[in-house]
Amino acid sequence: MLSLEILIAFAIVFGVAAFGVRYSQLYRMPLGFDGADLWSVSLMVGDEQQTRIEGSVYDSLRRGLAELPEVRDVAIASFEPYSSSTISTDLRRQSRDGAKGKSMKTEMLDADDGFARVLGLKMVEGRWFSELDNGSAVRATVINRRLAEAMFPGQRAVGQIIEANEGPDITHGYRVVGVVDAYRPKGELSSPVNFAFTRFEPGKNDRDARTILLRVAPGTERAFEKRLNTRLKLIRNDWSYQITPLAVQRSSALKSYMTPLIVVGIIAAFMLVMVAFGLFGALWQNTSQRIPEIGLRRAIGASAGQIYRQIVAEQFMLSSVAIALGLALLVQLPLTGVLGDSLNWRVFAAAAGLSMGAIYLLSLLCALYPGWRASRLSPTEALHHE
Repeated sequence: MLSLEILIAFAIVFGVAAFGVRYSQLYRMPLGFDGADLWSVSLMVGDEQQTRIEGSVYDSLRRGLAELPEVRDVAIASFEPYSSSTISTDLRRQSRDGAKGKSMKTEMLDADDGFARVLGLKMVEGRWFSELDNGSAVRATVINRRLAEAMFPGQRAVGQIIEANEGPDITHGYRVVGVVDAYRPKGELSSPVNFAFTRFEPGKNDRDARTILLRVAPGTERAFEKRLNTRLKLIRNDWSYQITPLAVQRSSALKSYMTPLIVVGIIAAFMLVMVAFGLFGALWQNTSQRIPEIGLRRAIGASAGQIYRQIVAEQFMLSSVAIALGLALLVQLPLTGVLGDSLNWRVFAAAAGLSMGAIYLLSLLCALYPGWRASRLSPTEALHHE
């Protein structure tokens, strides 16, 4: 039963450690954009299918907002970074000789020509959208490095045509004009994904872009929200606007990722406390039942230190059996790849090491007092113990 308790505790601690290590790994990865001094404005204009926004309105919004002294640059997109909104599709290389390429799950975003400049995206190949793409028969797209390497291994992505199935008999083609280094729109703790930006042209897209992104002066305070809303109302008084600094959305996104980890961590802590009480009680009872044995060992010359080390070593052996069994079961996860990159070998090794350290430390702490108590027994008293 003790081995089973230790095994369960090891598995729970492993899960928490794996979460933490993976989050640490993700946090150090490039985010792909600069979220500092960015504000988002969501346009509340009614049903998207029935209420379309004309190109002249977008031009008025750009000019009107750019006139504000706090605003440094303006861009328009489907939604802002850290948003819970997602557009996803399956993309593949253009069919050749009737053979269809492998489909890849990809997130997408409609963005205008100023989006890369406002967000500070890093181009590693080709260029961002521009007036050069006006009148193009195939819609321009920019993809991230992850998608480029997966779809065009060892080849130049710029100039390639990719396709998306929008329905049973509808296929849209996109011409790659550039590649950005990275883009993780869900934030620092989100896993890397394949991503494609498609050029937004009012009236030519299937959907409107209803988010305005503003690069503002450093140190802009929340009081700017009122002046911004006033300017928006001067442009379109019949619309509603949701104005949010990107720093607020980043904080909410991080909280949504961290909450499950905190909950699981609390459960793991309670589990470890229960296991600790069980181990301590079992060791206490074990040493009490073995008093004659301990007395005999002391009588034939065993030192107090040897008795102490024996009790601690036995507890470590018990923990090692449970840990070995736990590792044999958990190693199947990275071997089979059932959790993908979320539990890669680096995460597994780090989580296993942390879990082993935690369980061995717990075993040591629980064995210290029973071992000390056993080592302090007098050989004469122990041999006369009933």
